[in-house]
Amino acid sequence: MKIDKETLHKIAHLSRLELDPAKKDAYIKDLEEVLTWVEKLNELDTEGVEPLTNMSFEVNAFRADEVTNTIEHARALKNAPKKDEDYFRVPKVLE
Repeated sequence: MKIDKETLHKIAHLSRLELDPAKKDAYIKDLEEVLTWVEKLNELDTEGVEPLTNMSFEVNAFRADEVTNTIEHARALKNAPKKDEDYFRVPKVLE
């Protein structure tokens, strides 16, 4: 499948991508290669093949959502390496 610059601009706009003008020819070439590969998939005989809806055949083991006793506030903070009156103290990770 051939991709022209107008189609590339439309794809970039829909994807909210800002493309480097110097690399547009490379992007077009890469997109054409991907689409050629996808077109090869149409050659496969998929008659009688069920659509895949999940990669795993595992079934979720649901449990009842039950209210249980919770730990008291003071006991939860008892062994914390750093704490103030009400909270755990942790190192800052965001500026």
